[in-house]
Amino acid sequence: MNVRVVLFAKPRELVGKPQVELALPTGSTPADAWSQLSSRYDLGPLPRSFRCAVNSEYAGWDAPLKDGDELAVIPPVSGGAVGERRGMVALRDDSLDAGAIAARIRSDLDGGLVVFEGVVRSQSRGKEVRALVYEAYGSMAQRQMEQLAEEASKRWPISNIAVVHRVGTLQVGETSVVIAVSAPHRAEAFDACEWLIDELKRTVPIWKKEIYSQGEAWIDDRP
Repeated sequence: MNVRVVLFAKPRELVGKPQVELALPTGSTPADAWSQLSSRYDLGPLPRSFRCAVNSEYAGWDAPLKDGDELAVIPPVSGGAVGERRGMVALRDDSLDAGAIAARIRSDLDGGLVVFEGVVRSQSRGKEVRALVYEAYGSMAQRQMEQLAEEASKRWPISNIAVVHRVGTLQVGETSVVIAVSAPHRAEAFDACEWLIDELKRTVPIWKKEIYSQGEAWIDDRP
């Protein structure tokens, strides 16, 4: 059977291309696909921190694959297409205006509007940062962000949500992510906003490369 393997961040750079077609025996698993890929490109053992997705849904490394499946290798995320649902959920390749995004979800019925704005800083891990590069598994990232917005609206009595993340190259001082939550009361807005940014960085397939004055590195930036 044939399986398309989609690669991101460091694995993509090591292989030298974003996707690879593999011919696998019937009944093979994602772990088997990694083994073949690793043998072909000398990638080494499967890292324990890596996850995988089959047809844009997280799956186990022992899940059976079918002919024609798309297998995505998901390194630890650093944390999509504009989507509308209770505000704004989007991946963007242009600059983000936190004030304009927040204005889209505010209402006179709400007593609280909480906005988190992530900004590219000039220092990281003792090095001088020149720029960041964000890469996303677009369709899956969009779906995961929409699911987080849906879950937040179930957990807290909130009115509206915006979750917007940049992709591409960002300079120091630029905004990389905006999370905005409006609610009748401030406590729920604060709690939902904090949960959203933590879960986004933990689960959504978006990766970050730091470009330094000397060198560069893909970052596993878990909260």
